[in-house]
Amino acid sequence: MNNRPVLVAGVDEVGRGPLAGPVVAAAVILDPENPIDGLADSKKLSEKRREELAEEIKVKALSWSISRADVEEIDQINILQASLLAMKRSVETLSHPPQLALIDGNHCPELDCAMEAIIKGDSKEPAISAASILAKVARDNEMKAMEDKYPGYGFAKHKGYPTKQHREAIIKLGITDIHRKSYAPVQQQLEL
Repeated sequence: MNNRPVLVAGVDEVGRGPLAGPVVAAAVILDPENPIDGLADSKKLSEKRREELAEEIKVKALSWSISRADVEEIDQINILQASLLAMKRSVETLSHPPQLALIDGNHCPELDCAMEAIIKGDSKEPAISAASILAKVARDNEMKAMEDKYPGYGFAKHKGYPTKQHREAIIKLGITDIHRKSYAPVQQQLEL
């Protein structure tokens, strides 16, 4: 017998590792009467499948929310605190306040409900999987849009992660407004 409260939110974030762009979090309360097939850790799904599932989640979930912490916040309070802040914002902006939040990872944000941190939760809990999918699709789309604003960096391809192409672009073109100045490869470029 499942004795969990009725409104359980899955919460996850995407974008702790990149050198540029925001950290994006999502919170999702799935509808037990309206299941979604194929939910999994967003990193294990193709881009096309993630986008299809994201649309289905938005239609079928009881409630969902996507929030972010921007580059200035990341540089000011560090990436862990910015990730927790984005998660907190996501839970607080759900249309239905959850009775329990299942958080991917080993840290919980400050919330006004019961919480449980679950390591690798995005592959264990469907609601966390749904949150990881929404967060990844939202962040990827935001970084693709940066391609036009900052040509030459390859944001549509690497989404701000520290690939060889991205590190070379930073050296060649310099840093942009969306680069995280507290991250070592960006700091090193600032010091030149």
